[in-house]
Amino acid sequence: MPNAASLPLFVRIRQHGRRRAIVDKDGTHSYDALLRDASRVAASLLEDGRRMDLDEERVAFLITPSYCWVSVLWGIWLAGGIAVPLPLGAPAAELEYLLDDTQAEAIIFDEANETIVRSLAATRSLRAHGCANLLTHTETVLPAITPERRAMILYTSGTTSRPKGVVTTHANITAQVATLVAAWEWSADDRILLCLPLHHVHGIINIVSCAMWSGAICEMLPRFDAKTVWERIASGELTLFMAVPTIYLKLIAEWETSPRERQRILSKGAAKLRLMVSGSAALPVGTLKRWKEITGHTLLERYGMTEMGMALSNSYRGQRIPGSVGTPLPGVEVRLVDERGADVPPGIAGEIEVRGDNVFLEYWRKTDATREAFRHGWFRTGDMAVVENGVYRILGRTNIDILKTGGHKVSALEVEEVLRSHPEIAECAVVGIPDPEWGERVAAAVVLKNVAALQLDDLRAWAKEHIAVHKVPSRLLVLDSLPRNSMGKVTKPAIVDMFREAQ
Repeated sequence: MPNAASLPLFVRIRQHGRRRAIVDKDGTHSYDALLRDASRVAASLLEDGRRMDLDEERVAFLITPSYCWVSVLWGIWLAGGIAVPLPLGAPAAELEYLLDDTQAEAIIFDEANETIVRSLAATRSLRAHGCANLLTHTETVLPAITPERRAMILYTSGTTSRPKGVVTTHANITAQVATLVAAWEWSADDRILLCLPLHHVHGIINIVSCAMWSGAICEMLPRFDAKTVWERIASGELTLFMAVPTIYLKLIAEWETSPRERQRILSKGAAKLRLMVSGSAALPVGTLKRWKEITGHTLLERYGMTEMGMALSNSYRGQRIPGSVGTPLPGVEVRLVDERGADVPPGIAGEIEVRGDNVFLEYWRKTDATREAFRHGWFRTGDMAVVENGVYRILGRTNIDILKTGGHKVSALEVEEVLRSHPEIAECAVVGIPDPEWGERVAAAVVLKNVAALQLDDLRAWAKEHIAVHKVPSRLLVLDSLPRNSMGKVTKPAIVDMFREAQ
């Protein structure tokens, strides 16, 4: 049986040889160097030959986007492990949940994240490895791995109060990458800038993996900075750029506050790119139009989820319709169905269901949730859409408890669970308020235990200690009681209306 290096991704990468692969704060790195160092990471995880195969052991890592990040991801795969990328800047409680849920046995860190990782590892008896140390090992014999093996667990908020681990196989990842490379015509001549976090499909698959598959160059920023991103766009060296709507709004704001001559330089540089993509949240039509005015680009919108990568995309060469997400990608089947699972005709709203090699294997350790997510082999996305003039237009979630803010999916139930632990809050309901910059703002309606007032600033300061920043409410409404229906269930649409009236 062939070893891990014979997986399709690594077969492609070996063909790129000395070509430049990654550009980060430490310099430029070749594909040859990446493969060599990934093999060293694998050798360390395999204890220099004392172990033959990680056998799908979960290996978590908290690393700033960089050459090291890619080396570690590939090293875990080459050793036969399941990679668990962790979110930078997440509260310790969130990281603890991810480590405990995946039952990770090892964790890898870079210098910037050593303190928090060593603390987490010590309380859980995890093997902790510094990335720099892993790269000092010599290569070893790699295990035999088939494409059907589990490769990665990414977390996405579901309809429960806790995120679910989405398990993808090497075959799933190959399918997700191959369809985008074909649809968006990636080539070895491409150069893309990464300014997104690397614990979501958008950054991991759409940007880094597609670039590496194609032999392209991926520049990696440790974090988003509008001025830096514009400088790279204006350089004329990039060919592709991908981001979430919130980032495009911040780039527009940066452009609009720049001197006129600088605006001209920025716009001229942007016009040289061959493709700009927006995703992870609905793109306001006003943003799309303003970006076209500034750069000449009609942003390509697409639709996907952690569970399946991308499923729908506007055309690379053809017409792009504002507000739509195009048609099914190569190798991906998509249909719209009613509540009974029957196909709906064009012009009628239905739930999106997807089938193909791109669709995930399972939710980690959640058999019931996995079974409920599929209907006769089709993945039930929980998103509503309508087909108009042959293209799909997303209408929104079938469940109001899933919010999308700044490219992140947020479980309202998860935020509610945290807020209920506040000493002054008796009841609460979290909803999404439409917002042109963030897609949705997280908003909380609360009933207090006492008559003492609760200020938004105080709530936000408290919440930041318990949940990730993008989950902290940015709107607050104090009520005497929460509106409920005849069955006693909180009616969240009524709360949304209350927030709108209060603005």
